[in-house]
Amino acid sequence: MREPATILVADDTPANVRMLETRLRHHGYEVVVARDGEEALAVAYEARPDLIMLDIMMPKLDGIAVCRRLKGDPAFPFTPIIMVTAMTDTKDVVAGFEAGGDDYLTKPVDQQALVARVRSMLRIKALHDTVQAQAMELARWNATLEERVAAQLAELERVGRLKRFFSPQVADLIVRGGAGDPLASHRREVTVVFIDLRGFTAFAETAEPEELMGVLREYHARMGQLVVAYEGTLERFTGDGMMIFFNDPVLVPNAVERALRMTVSMREGMEELAGQWRKRGHELHVGVGIAQGYATIGAIGVEGRLDYGAIGSVTNLASRLCAEAPAGHILISQRVYAAAGDLVDAEPVGELLLKGFQRPVPAYTVRGLKS
Repeated sequence: MREPATILVADDTPANVRMLETRLRHHGYEVVVARDGEEALAVAYEARPDLIMLDIMMPKLDGIAVCRRLKGDPAFPFTPIIMVTAMTDTKDVVAGFEAGGDDYLTKPVDQQALVARVRSMLRIKALHDTVQAQAMELARWNATLEERVAAQLAELERVGRLKRFFSPQVADLIVRGGAGDPLASHRREVTVVFIDLRGFTAFAETAEPEELMGVLREYHARMGQLVVAYEGTLERFTGDGMMIFFNDPVLVPNAVERALRMTVSMREGMEELAGQWRKRGHELHVGVGIAQGYATIGAIGVEGRLDYGAIGSVTNLASRLCAEAPAGHILISQRVYAAAGDLVDAEPVGELLLKGFQRPVPAYTVRGLKS
């Protein structure tokens, strides 16, 4: 409701209009006037008053017809209507209420009654407007809440999807905007690690399925903890094998160091697991290959079944080094050895003839870390 309130006075008698206008303006209200029913409708739609005072007996359209028209129009906002009549016949009063009128006054209009009725109707108008505003605000809040819930669900879904490939810290960083869209195809220098269980094929031929799955769960749990701890990106599980890389989707200054520390920790963890498995008659250990180079990385697959993958000679090299690594050994490429510097205690194993590589590839086996 406006302040001051606007009141429409509709009466075909000029003296009545002047009297009502004077008294209402005296109490601080804005007043617009109409002198017949059709004009009252036109002014009501144009001015959108806060209160209407309608004389029942008017030419063209009487007050009851005007009241019924306004109250029946859903496009017209709630506006209290006081019916003004010179007759004492209750039929007019009843007809006015049935048409939608909210109150009535009889002529001659008493000033105190006028002011009291006007204030009462305007309080009702103010209360109605407040309720309407609150309802609209609640509707906006509900819409906003639905949008927020939908956004949060989408974020949770995205985080869950990303955590299939990345550590929880990296997945959360991506969702917060700390890294670009990792699923978009891009090219980056990465350090790639391949891990494979030695002796697993022979073990799988003789072990019961339940025992086989139990060993794999223990192996994946121990290795997975270290992948998360060193914030590596788990590209894939292949039964007894894993591929992990560093420096994507988040750039790190020490990708080689992380890869070496992780794999040395994995070897130490596997010594403990291997001891437990040996007591159950299983001879299992790991071979590891590490290479560094550029790869094309992004989502690979078909709609509805996408994986996060890296393609390039660096992944092939890490895989071939892993295949050549004896049980308990970590073989690294020349670039990894050079990048590790004084961190690694390694010795050369010579140049290896690896499948898919035309020239012999120099490799080193990691004895441990110097610091």
